[in-house]
Amino acid sequence: MGFEFKRNNILIIGIIVASATVMLRLFSLQIVDKEYKITASNNAYRYKVRYPARGLILDRKGNILVGNEASYDIMVTPYEVKEFDTLSLCRIFSLDPISVREMFREFKRNRKRIGYQSLPFVKQISGKEYALFVEMSYKFEGFNAVSRTIRSYPFNAGANLLGYINEVDTSFMRKNPEYKRGDYVGRTGLEESYEAVLRGRKGYNIYLRDVHNRVKSSFEDGKYDIEAVPGKNITVSIDAPLQRYGELLMKNKMGSLVAIEPSSGEILTLVSSPGIDVNKLAYINKYFSELSKDPLKPMFNRAVMSPYPPGSVFKLVNGLIALQEGVLDTIVRYPCNMGYRVGRGVGCHSHPSPLSLTQSIMMSCNSYYCYAFRNIMDNRAYPNIATSFNKWREYVTSFGFGEKLGSDFPSEQGGTLPTSSHYDRIHGKNRWNSLSIISLAIGQGEIGTTPLHLANLAATIANRGYYYTPHLIKSVQDTTIKADFSKRHYTMVDTLNFKKIIQGMYLAVNAPPGSGATATRAAVPGLDICGKTGTAQNPHGKDHSVFICFAPKDNPKIAVAAYIENAGFGATWAAPIASLLVEMYLNGKVARGDLEAYILTGNTMINVIK
Repeated sequence: MGFEFKRNNILIIGIIVASATVMLRLFSLQIVDKEYKITASNNAYRYKVRYPARGLILDRKGNILVGNEASYDIMVTPYEVKEFDTLSLCRIFSLDPISVREMFREFKRNRKRIGYQSLPFVKQISGKEYALFVEMSYKFEGFNAVSRTIRSYPFNAGANLLGYINEVDTSFMRKNPEYKRGDYVGRTGLEESYEAVLRGRKGYNIYLRDVHNRVKSSFEDGKYDIEAVPGKNITVSIDAPLQRYGELLMKNKMGSLVAIEPSSGEILTLVSSPGIDVNKLAYINKYFSELSKDPLKPMFNRAVMSPYPPGSVFKLVNGLIALQEGVLDTIVRYPCNMGYRVGRGVGCHSHPSPLSLTQSIMMSCNSYYCYAFRNIMDNRAYPNIATSFNKWREYVTSFGFGEKLGSDFPSEQGGTLPTSSHYDRIHGKNRWNSLSIISLAIGQGEIGTTPLHLANLAATIANRGYYYTPHLIKSVQDTTIKADFSKRHYTMVDTLNFKKIIQGMYLAVNAPPGSGATATRAAVPGLDICGKTGTAQNPHGKDHSVFICFAPKDNPKIAVAAYIENAGFGATWAAPIASLLVEMYLNGKVARGDLEAYILTGNTMINVIK
């Protein structure tokens, strides 16, 4: 009897506790937690999204590269739509009535899934269309206009590096559930890299519906409305006037032009040509098919994505490695009789012979660097070719080659750099030697570098042995930027050896006429430009024109790489283009009017298109 009484009491107490828990939860949900009620009762409330303005993108001097201007999207809530004059609505927005009717059939098929959601009907309408719609909106129940902003471009430059925004699609939303239908996201360039800070945060207004689902009033006088938070502004390292000038220099040329500030790694100019017209960015959907089908690939950013052979500018790296390894002496001269005549041989142009290290840079001698490269590979300090090659590769990667540099550009590629195992597969283990890979001596063969890599090489030499990761960001509103960008990356070569190389680069540009120097067209009085020409072999057509440089020689302010496809010798196009950019940056104007006119009116595209 006592046991039965005790068990009944326990049961009663349990029922009381459970009931009290349920009552408290119901009280919390229905009385206390209004926010839950608001979210759960979508049939009683209507949400109107408030879209934030994206953050501005400013250049290093405060010029607005990317701004915002007012726009409107027409939204439709299918559940609220009553019978309307389809033709009248289509006339306002120049729509196809058949497409609109099909759209509503699709809404009907998915009415359960859509529920009370508002969906985009027409995006980015003009001010004239908006005014017409407002005037006639009483005829179109269930349709409303939402204020948006679209990107504007006050400065006509930099489309490929700025990137574009686009509406999210189903696959993107699946991977990024914080985005909803109708949201926009940065797809390329800086818009993609800094999407998290540029996008801002959406807000909304909550309205009450009556029993007929008509919107009657603001819920709780807006107490639970959330303000949209604008995106943060970012300041980038690009010099807008210099960027625009660089794009003018590259007009009717295919290739890239990249400039870096050596003391910081900040990218001053990043040109990919041919590129996207800035005026097409805001309406990228309209032009996307045209741009993506263009055989010249304007959407492809050659500056960070093309793994070109570096050509003769890579001789500087091999010379530095040979000096560091102690297998090259600045005094020793090597012969050149129109090329290196061992094995398959490597051809060269006519110039005085034999040459010292300084002269080899000044005249860009192929034969000299075949000797230097073989000295590295056949160094008796290493037991076999694979070991010496691996050491050489370690040196090369310390300059940033063969891998992504880690910039804040989303589509940056790492280029290519062969391994000893690669040559084992081709030739067989221990069956290859320094002559098998002699093309690497002059920057040909299996090595591929982006123009960003080459500009970084120029900056590394300017700094006498170290570089900062090239980057586009300078500051973010109320945010600390990535500390890695202020970290020095040292090569494996001593500073003293860079000084030996730099003298040759200085003479390549500034030696007197008749000296055999290859880059005298790049000379600007008073700027002490140091440079190296390159002519990269191209199996698909005319050779590529390459030039890297920095200036001034002491306390450098700018390092540049110019890579012009199918343009021939480095001295012909790349050197003058790079030097004009340097002159404009350091002097604020160009005094060499004849050279500037020649470049601005020149067209190397005929070598690509024919």
